[in-house]
Amino acid sequence: MGGHGARSMTGIIPQTRARAKELRADPTPQERRLWVKLREVNRMIGTHFRRQAPVGAYIADFAEFGRRLVIEVDGGRHDGLRDQTRDAWFVAQGFRVLRFWNNDIDGNIEGVMQMVLDDLAVGPPPPAPPHEGEGRRLAAIRALGDLA
Repeated sequence: MGGHGARSMTGIIPQTRARAKELRADPTPQERRLWVKLREVNRMIGTHFRRQAPVGAYIADFAEFGRRLVIEVDGGRHDGLRDQTRDAWFVAQGFRVLRFWNNDIDGNIEGVMQMVLDDLAVGPPPPAPPHEGEGRRLAAIRALGDLA
């Protein structure tokens, strides 16, 4: 797969990956503050939050892929309709989405972290149903296993 807009094995186009790298290099004060706390959670309970993580065509402020959780920090550069579209896409991919305003992080970081921990306690959602054809393929594999 070469050329402009070619996707890597993960399906992330190089421009999205490059933009995520730029955003990681220049976090907002609120993103920086939340990242410090999420790193503590990573160490305490074994999560693996990533910051400015490419997910499909989007870049999540923070994502924990194993637990299927996206955290967005909303400040001046977010808008409602675009955020709703992103959230709907994340949910369709099996993610839960938490959104916090900058002033929540500035004035109530402990409350924000309690919401994150409460959500993590819920755990990941059930696995997505198989894509078209996968169910038949799995049934065929199981049937072959029964024949052996």
